[in-house]
Amino acid sequence: MTFKLDLEGERHIVEIVRRRPHLVIRIDGREHEVNEPGSVDSGRHTLEIGGKPLRIARAHTAKSQIIRFDGRTIEVTLVDPRSEAVGGGSSQSQIRAPMPGSVVSIQKSVGDSVTRGETILTIESMKLQTALTAPRDGVIAEILRAEGETFDKDEVVVRFEDVAGEGQ
Repeated sequence: MTFKLDLEGERHIVEIVRRRPHLVIRIDGREHEVNEPGSVDSGRHTLEIGGKPLRIARAHTAKSQIIRFDGRTIEVTLVDPRSEAVGGGSSQSQIRAPMPGSVVSIQKSVGDSVTRGETILTIESMKLQTALTAPRDGVIAEILRAEGETFDKDEVVVRFEDVAGEGQ
């Protein structure tokens, strides 16, 4: 299982390599064995990472985890894969494929006005169908793949018209 975390504004790729007999994770390509020999006591943990004990305190907010260890306090946020499907900029002017696959169906056309959350096209990857939805209200400028066409992960599949005043 692979997911992305924002750690104080820096994005990291985390992959669970195995869970038994001990958790092994790969962070940005580097493997770490994680054990939890200590008991959980109101948000306090002792983890053993790479054989070294680490005492941490953890609390959560609605969207992130606050972790305190070694005299530092950091905020960690899980990246929502749906937000990854849209362009990285605040304008959200495009939709990127969250995984490689093919277009199953297209529900909208170039020039159509859409509202945030409205399905634009449906894709299939590894026999799983996913609806790609509008990241904002707007007008579709381009649909870059037709039904049956394939695409790679992170490839732009839909572009939106620029919002008036954007980029000024």
